[in-house]
Formats: sequence, structure tokens, C-alpha cells
Amino acid sequence: MDVRTSGRYAPDTDAPVVPADLAPELGDLGLAPDDLPDGLVVADDTGRVICFNAAAARITGLRATQVMGLPLERALPLEDLEGRRWWSLTDPYGGLATRFGQPERNLLLPGGREVLASARYVRRRPTGPVHRVVVSLRGTEARRRTERSHAELIATVAHELRSPLTSVKGFTATLLAKWERFTDDQKRLMLETVDADANRVTRLIAELLDISRIDSGRLEIRRQPVDMAAAVRRHVSAHIGAGQPEDRFRVEVVTPLPALWADPDKVDQVLGNLLENGVRHGEGTVTIEVAPARPPSEGTTVTVSDEGPGIPEESMSRVFTRFWRGSKRGGTGLGLYIVKGIVEAHGGTIEVGRAPGGGAQFRFILPVGAPAYLL
Repeated sequence: MDVRTSGRYAPDTDAPVVPADLAPELGDLGLAPDDLPDGLVVADDTGRVICFNAAAARITGLRATQVMGLPLERALPLEDLEGRRWWSLTDPYGGLATRFGQPERNLLLPGGREVLASARYVRRRPTGPVHRVVVSLRGTEARRRTERSHAELIATVAHELRSPLTSVKGFTATLLAKWERFTDDQKRLMLETVDADANRVTRLIAELLDISRIDSGRLEIRRQPVDMAAAVRRHVSAHIGAGQPEDRFRVEVVTPLPALWADPDKVDQVLGNLLENGVRHGEGTVTIEVAPARPPSEGTTVTVSDEGPGIPEESMSRVFTRFWRGSKRGGTGLGLYIVKGIVEAHGGTIEVGRAPGGGAQFRFILPVGAPAYLL
């Protein structure tokens, strides 16, 4: 017997079964129930289960042979978070004839297993009796990971904002209350501290906006001609001007470089983050190499290496994830996540490895690109 076209179930197998009137449609698409990424459970007009795919078995922990032919409420004894039976509440076969389904909800199976379930009521004619109940099931793991990620982000932001805002509030309140008691030098020191903390808050807000745009695919790239070698030298000069010794940096440029069209502000953000990491977390000389990609027509390669302890092998896969901070604490741990998002938004790639001197080595490639008006 061909269980995929008979419309009946095979109790001695775990193979998913397709109702006879659904088989042609799936066959026309070249699909089987097991091809679907979500759990699929179908009940016939009598309320008995006639289809239970592999994803449904994985999500519920049940086997097809356990549920095929059972009434839907016995096969999937779902309850809401308040302990109420979902099928009694929704009543697909005896409820309103105008109802066409149930939106996705977080429900519980016996034993406390959580699933995300939604239902569709199939009728042969409007307001007619229910011919099929099609239930879609999804696991809650992905949603829980997203919720945990959001919770971590909120906690990190709250922690990072608390320190500078406390400083700003304290100094401004002190200056307002006791302005005349301080010398000009003391006032300048406090105002400089307020200014630095305000800049820190501004950078954090900018990072959060970048993360939002990266995650939603809305990061805009405004391509213009970019002189990568000049941009690198400008960042090195800024670090030297901030007090780093000149011999801390070595810039190597392999010419000729291909013409590069990229977003100059975003390129500065990438370079600034990678050089800051090399200076803060590395030791010895920070080497920045700018060279044509291979082949040169593909774009420009930038490699930033340091001579520090490097990144442990077991941490390599987590470097570009949110909140990764390495061995030294400090910062939000969002910078490299943003760097990767910017490089990939340009159509480029970025990787991390071990430098010849034993430290960390970051290498990214930006494609030649095209002018914004040609995109």
C-alpha cells in the first residue's frame, strides 16, 4: 500500500503520511512532509491525525506511530501557560464557522515541553464544516536564544551607561552647587571628565544603532573613492598624537593598490576598532599591511597584527560574536561584531588568526566596489 497516496496511516512505520487530497499538491512541488523545516500535523474531518512529519516528531519528542490515527487532542494534548487545554479553548470543529485558524502561541506538552503552535482550519467552502486542521509546530530554542541575547544586550547597555552617566550627574551637580569654590583648573578638569563621559555615551548609542541596522539588514553603505593607505596612516597618527610611541606602529603598503569604492566613515570605524584592539590588547609592534587582494582586481586586503599573547584557539570562533572581550575586560564587546557586519555589508570578508609574532592577526578584504550612483 502506498501510504503517501492512500489517505490512510501505516501504524507499523514512522514514515509521515499525507492525506490523499494533499498528496498531489506536495507531489507537484516535489516536496514531502519531511522536507518542511517546521513540524506539520494534519487532522482529518473527524479530528484524527493523518500526517505527522519528522520535524513534529523532533519537536514534540513523539513518534509518528504513537499518534497516527489518534484524536488530535490526545495526540497533541496542548495546554496554555495557565494550564487550560488548548483544544477545548479553540474548538476547531465545533467553533464559529467563520474562524479560519489560530495564531502562533507558546504552549506546553505533558512534561513541560514548550512548543510554538499555530493552526489553520481548512474548509471546502466558506463557513462550511472543517475538512482539515493543519497544525504548525516550532521549537522554542531559537526564540529563547534571541531573548537571552536581548537580555544580555540590555544588561550590558545598562552597565555601560551607568558609570558615565553617574559621573556626568555627579560633576554637573557639584559644579552647579559649588561653582564659586573651585579654581579654574578644577572646573576645567571636571568639565573635561564630563565631556569624555558624554563621548562614551555617544559612542555606545552609535554602536547600538549600528547593531540594529546590521541585524535588520538596513546598514547603508555610501560608496566613495577611498585611499586605504592614507586612512591607515591617519589612524596611526591619531594614536601617536594621543601618546603612543611612534615605533609602536609599522605600516607596510604594497603598491599599486586597486581603486577602492567604499564608505569612508565605515572604513574608518573598522580601522579604528582593529587598531584600538591591537594597541589595547596586544603588545610590541602593531603592524598594518595594506596590499592588493589576489587577484588584484578583487579589491584591497588590510592585515592588522600585534605581538601580544594572541587569541586562544578555542576562542577564535567567538571573536566576532556580541560581547566577546578576550582576556582583558573593558569596552562593550560589540566592536568586532560591528566590524564584521560593516565588512560583510561591503561584500567583503574578515578573518582572525595568529600573527607570525604570536599575537592576534585580523585580515579583511574589501572588494573594489562601484560608485553609489551606479548601484
